[in-house]
Amino acid sequence: MGVSFDLFGTLVTADRPDDPAAAVATELEKRDVAVPDDWADAYAEPHVDAPEGAEVPLPAHVSRALASRGVDYEHNAARRAVVAAFDPTVETRPGALEAVDAARERGPVALCSNCSVPELVGRTLVRSEFERDDFDAIVTSVGCGWRKPAPEIFEQTADRLGVAPDELIHVGDDPDADGGVEAVGGTALLLEELSLADVPSRLGASGERSSHE
Repeated sequence: MGVSFDLFGTLVTADRPDDPAAAVATELEKRDVAVPDDWADAYAEPHVDAPEGAEVPLPAHVSRALASRGVDYEHNAARRAVVAAFDPTVETRPGALEAVDAARERGPVALCSNCSVPELVGRTLVRSEFERDDFDAIVTSVGCGWRKPAPEIFEQTADRLGVAPDELIHVGDDPDADGGVEAVGGTALLLEELSLADVPSRLGASGERSSHE
């Protein structure tokens, strides 16, 4: 058996821009990119024809949005602006460390996170109370190309853990996204139905943490 956890809203809380388009525009301007007057409209429009369930990396979206308005810019400016715009303050949620420890008593553990911003999951972990080696695998939508609830992201997570998809238990807070594990035969533990403190008992493990005390 393997266990995967959603990151944002499940293991941590992380602040995000109230107005992502404006936040990205500010960072673009810092990099001498001419932001078009109708940037809010350009940002809201789809610019990448992706298959259903596929993730569109936000830098690619921003690059296409700028190109749609005829804006030229230095190579990598869009990516650097996006990464800077999404630079969160992070808090580890109560019970999160214990829940991950409980999962480790049952088998390998992964993060399985929807995130279209490169580097964001890594920076979030660094600012949390977790350590990188708390997880045997980290699967992100921007990395694997598929967003939950697409079955492909759960299949890749199971494969990274060396288990069959129907042996994967996924813990998350979003019934629509995280509940998608059930489409591949896995089990969803949703935080609308239980708390993180309940996860150890649901996994049949003690969940006692020693390495971070």
